[in-house]
Amino acid sequence: MDKFSVVLVDDHQLFVEGMKSVLNSIEEVASVSVAANSKELFSILYRVRPALVLLDLNLVNESGLELISRIRSTFPEIKILVVTSYPDSKYVKKAFDSGVDGYMLKNGGKEELEEGIRQVMLGEVFFGQGVHLPNMHGANGRTLSPFEMDDRFIQKNNLTKREVEILTLVGQAYTNKQIAEQLFISEQTVSVHKKNLMRKLGVSSTAALVKIAFQTRLVQ
Repeated sequence: MDKFSVVLVDDHQLFVEGMKSVLNSIEEVASVSVAANSKELFSILYRVRPALVLLDLNLVNESGLELISRIRSTFPEIKILVVTSYPDSKYVKKAFDSGVDGYMLKNGGKEELEEGIRQVMLGEVFFGQGVHLPNMHGANGRTLSPFEMDDRFIQKNNLTKREVEILTLVGQAYTNKQIAEQLFISEQTVSVHKKNLMRKLGVSSTAALVKIAFQTRLVQ
């Protein structure tokens, strides 16, 4: 992996100092900038053009979720990894609806942060330990099968049963390897299905597939 620049967006000084130390120890990280608010952040984004933003959702007088949308609309190529104290599934869903690539908690360790950064920079989605993912459920609490969820969406996009299964598992934070094991197919076959899904749905990243899984009730 090539070296890349990172911006850390957080207004808790002690946490920032610890994170800077960890980030600077990662071989692929070329530089670390720090912003405490949106004004500082966008000044850095325009000047540095970093590859990755690490963002807290709890910023003084600002909504981290709204900031995600602003970053995504202005700099669509930048990866965004949320690092926050909020584990609830409602925040996870809103974050991915806004366009993040990964979500982890502040109590995670250095190894988890490094893995999250690696996955996100490789174009994959990352969910840290303790993050509460949305679940598949019906109105009465029972688990739904893929074809009970949103038939109009499935038919409109001409999705196969296998593609729906894979999209559902992507939305539940399964990796390619885990999907392969779950469906008894090869990782290469999973990759082919994901590429077909991206083509049919008009997206270019695993994070976008997660967002679609949330939005179409495959994962709620």
